[in-house]
Amino acid sequence: MPGTPALPTRSPVRLVSLSLATLLVSACGGAAGADDTAGARTVTVTVGYQSKTINTVTAGTLLRSLGYFEEELAARGKKDGVTYKVAWQDYATGAPITAQMTAGKIDIGSMGDFPLLINAARGKQLRQPTRLVAVTGYNLRGGLNTVVTAPGSAVRSLADLRGKKVSTSVGSAADGTLVRALQRAGLDPEKDIRKLNQQPSVGASALAAGSADALSQFVAWPGLLAYQGRAKAVYDGAELNLPTFHGVTVREKFAGERPGILDDFLKAQRRATDHLREQPVAAAESVAEETGLPAEVVYLYNGANGIATFDPALRPELIDALKKDVPVLKAAKLVGEVDVDAFVDRAPLERAAQAPSYPKAAGAKPELWLKGQTATRTFDSPKALLKAVGAAKAKDVRAAYVPDAVTGTPWFADKAVWVADGADLRAFVTPSGAQAYVGTHPGSRVVAYATAVGLAS
Repeated sequence: MPGTPALPTRSPVRLVSLSLATLLVSACGGAAGADDTAGARTVTVTVGYQSKTINTVTAGTLLRSLGYFEEELAARGKKDGVTYKVAWQDYATGAPITAQMTAGKIDIGSMGDFPLLINAARGKQLRQPTRLVAVTGYNLRGGLNTVVTAPGSAVRSLADLRGKKVSTSVGSAADGTLVRALQRAGLDPEKDIRKLNQQPSVGASALAAGSADALSQFVAWPGLLAYQGRAKAVYDGAELNLPTFHGVTVREKFAGERPGILDDFLKAQRRATDHLREQPVAAAESVAEETGLPAEVVYLYNGANGIATFDPALRPELIDALKKDVPVLKAAKLVGEVDVDAFVDRAPLERAAQAPSYPKAAGAKPELWLKGQTATRTFDSPKALLKAVGAAKAKDVRAAYVPDAVTGTPWFADKAVWVADGADLRAFVTPSGAQAYVGTHPGSRVVAYATAVGLAS
């Protein structure tokens, strides 16, 4: 059974433009430093990102691999006679990015919504204020976070977690999902479970070793563990019906001193977003190569009908959701008051990326990815998907994706819980979702995946 892939070793700095001119520009403090190199002026921009958090790829992994930011800076360098370098720094979570930003060592960073609030609070507290300037990927129902258990676990719903050990990353959106979900289920997150504060990779190992009974994490860990057969979903974050997203934050000082560079970053992010939406399979393959994650897992989240929608726009519903996240972090004593409106700065995106925002994602459709194909096939119903799976040779099916019948969250078809309801076939991310449907639809029944494929054929 495949293990958790290791991060590839990457060179931390990329030279993007070498000018022979000797024009000098004033250096700014912090990460965007300047030095003399061969008689030319050099400016280094430091970007913090999370390669494994693949809903940040348009401001991180994919953007880096495409080289769009470097291209934009190279064009700027030709005009102003400056040599620009980009230092990419990869982290597992948003917390260390915030620590480096408030120390003046990272200029631009990307992270999830809960870490963004901590970023805002720490920046103000340490007098290194930051600003939210763009979104990367979002899900309007909250489907980017999932609670999973071991494949053989008797845990089938959140109620079964009473008295159990649950691994999560405190201060992350996944922890926020866990807290809210437990409260809705009538459990006290502080008293009724034993919470283990662990990084995602540590939590995944704890789940495998049996030292954790469940794992609540953000993209792409739940999908990865399910794909590898190391976990099964027990709670779909989309059941909360609260938006969750990842975004781009910048040091206010850097944005004020070098607005043109921030413009270049946001233009590059827009280009990377266009690339992902126009060539989703190629983008998934690229991110997979860069991160070591299976392309099938990347596509689950970032594909044409993936869990995430990519759009840099600072949508009002996302900002409203951010405000609703503040009380959760306050209750955990991770932040005090956070002025979300002051944290959000729409001006840079409006200035740098004037193209209209993308429309909201429509409902996801079932999708089939066959080996050797550079494009996927979509279907109008889960039954049609299963019929196509049955008609294909098993060895030719790379991945099949199906949306949850209630939440719309896409999941691997062979990992979903299937329900036969007369001639209809419906898929659910979790056993509790399937049982809730069966309980209100007399005559329907849960069936195995192979049975569902047979019924469709």
